[in-house]
Amino acid sequence: MARRRLLLLLKPFDVYPVAQSDCLSRITNPQILHYLENRQKVHKDAINFCQNILRQKPVEWKPTVRSNLSEPIRDVDLVVTVGGDGTLLQGSHFIDDSVPVLGVNSDPTQPEEVEKLRNEFDANRSRGYLCSATVNNFEHVLDNILESQANPSKLARISIHVNSEVLPTYALNDILTSHPCPAALSRLSFKIKKNDQPCSLLVHSRSSGPRVSTGAGSTAAMLSAGGFPMPILSQDLQYMVREPISPGNASSLMHGLIKSHQSMEATWLSKEGVIYIDDSHVCYSIQDGDAIEISSNAPILKVFLPHHLQNISEET
Repeated sequence: MARRRLLLLLKPFDVYPVAQSDCLSRITNPQILHYLENRQKVHKDAINFCQNILRQKPVEWKPTVRSNLSEPIRDVDLVVTVGGDGTLLQGSHFIDDSVPVLGVNSDPTQPEEVEKLRNEFDANRSRGYLCSATVNNFEHVLDNILESQANPSKLARISIHVNSEVLPTYALNDILTSHPCPAALSRLSFKIKKNDQPCSLLVHSRSSGPRVSTGAGSTAAMLSAGGFPMPILSQDLQYMVREPISPGNASSLMHGLIKSHQSMEATWLSKEGVIYIDDSHVCYSIQDGDAIEISSNAPILKVFLPHHLQNISEET
């Protein structure tokens, strides 16, 4: 078996409140403190476990913390993220369509813990929607990949142009275009186009700003806002104008699809604005009059998906 080159991308410890002295001093509930300390320990143990497994495999590997990423990830055959969906999302911003990704959920939610503490606080941990491994099956999943017994799925991403210049970051989950202050009004006009020909009327919107999601991101904020789940391998995008003010006859155009052969073209009409990519991981400032084009014409991301998502993908 040829030796593979692998990057182990890690969620940092300093994101946990118990690693922040100012936060720690404000925690008075011993149950919450124990819960937070346990989360950090479980994550640390997962990192050590994965590293010990890698030492036994025919791979050349190196670890790095996700916050240290600043350059595109190249010269590796596989990226393994250890954390949750946030670590995978952040890593995806530095990965092109040639390097596959395996997500390891280092701290999965424990249903019995959530039920036990439900009257005290929210004890949910990491959802790990796109993570196909935990410490319980990491070695088995990794062996299947190294032995070419598993194939990654191809997930669509979102490409954004501002004034005809493509932004260097592609969104794996979703983008939100809004005023920097979430309570302020966002004004923009948009239409759906195909080959430079309009497919919809020009819509004038005063709202909290539009959100656009991929199939992979359609079960996140989009679904919470009233959108619908899409096949995870869909090349279409879903958009929703959040909290439109008096949309009138255009109400039916406030939520819909941008098909794979279409794009959304918008003009930002507020003094200032921000394009948020994958939550708040990356953001770009925009200003009055900027032209924005949004489409799925972006490099795909290769991800080894959990079995239940693989089955859904095969069925659709």
